[in-house]
Amino acid sequence: MTATTDRPAPPGPGAPAARNPRRRRTVIVLAITAVTLVVLAVVAACLGQVPVNPGEVVGSVLHRVGIDWFAMPSHPNGDAALWEVRFPRVVLAILVGASLGCAGAVLQGVFANPLAEPGVIGVSAGAAVGASSVILIGGAFSSSWAIAAAAFAGGLGTTLLVYGLARADGRTEVVTVILTGVAVNAVAGGLIAYFTFVASPAAREQIVFWQLGTLGGADWDAVAVVAPLAVVGVGGSVLLARKLDLLALGEGPARHLGVDVERVRRWAIVIVGVLVAAGVAFTGIIAFVGLVVPHAFRMLIGPSHRMLIPASTIGGAVVLLAADIGARTLVGNADLPLGMLTSLVGGPFFFWLLHRTRKSQGGWS
Repeated sequence: MTATTDRPAPPGPGAPAARNPRRRRTVIVLAITAVTLVVLAVVAACLGQVPVNPGEVVGSVLHRVGIDWFAMPSHPNGDAALWEVRFPRVVLAILVGASLGCAGAVLQGVFANPLAEPGVIGVSAGAAVGASSVILIGGAFSSSWAIAAAAFAGGLGTTLLVYGLARADGRTEVVTVILTGVAVNAVAGGLIAYFTFVASPAAREQIVFWQLGTLGGADWDAVAVVAPLAVVGVGGSVLLARKLDLLALGEGPARHLGVDVERVRRWAIVIVGVLVAAGVAFTGIIAFVGLVVPHAFRMLIGPSHRMLIPASTIGGAVVLLAADIGARTLVGNADLPLGMLTSLVGGPFFFWLLHRTRKSQGGWS
């Protein structure tokens, strides 16, 4: 007689999500995050001097695609305020937050370290040097577009410089990249301090304010520049996801499985540079989003980059959009710096993360 058992067979590769708790949890987390993003986008669009309610926001959007299910803004300037001021700011916040969250997930994956942050390869400091130098020159060069272009070039150029200096014998070691980034960040910090010191009072104020981060200058032209770079960067990150999962096994096992480790690191650093440089070019430096978001989602859905990268992308957009809502509402008639708010929240989280990592002896969550 054949023995029987009451234990159900483990789910196979084609098992539905309901039979796989991890997959079901991932789907739920992604769905909640996406819904939160939509809700925050509507709330952010309602904020401003011209009164607009959520139904009118939705009605204005649907009206543009020929659907008249909801009422249009009742205020005479309501529709214009939405499309000329608020929607560009909301969309830019989503793009920049998504770029920073995605960049953080990629960098933490390629460094195999949950404490890695896009600023470690010098991209933010390089962007600040580029922006500060243009502000210092002044005149026609100090337009918002010139500052953004210089910030993007400085951020991407610094990233490539760090990678070039870290290469030795055709290879790049993670520790070497990090130490090179620390050195380049120190030099960039000295240059920023020098520019601030020799600048005129007006230019000095502009340099300091740029480094604090803000979405106050958002418009559709900025969105048109950031959007394609963000799409390309996120798309490239998704293509690297499987190789990052294999790289998490260690360099030796990854090479045996056919992964060109050096090529993966090179593309990952370039992608991170493009994402962060594009993000900070029009908004200034926004800290901790690339550190906090990927680590939080890693604890929620696990370390698989095929899910972690999309989750961090959406989560970064949620975090930055929520921070922008706080910047516009916490103090009446004032627009608080975004970088200040993300640092106030991200700093304590970093200390908690550092303590937690030490307790686990540097292991992944």
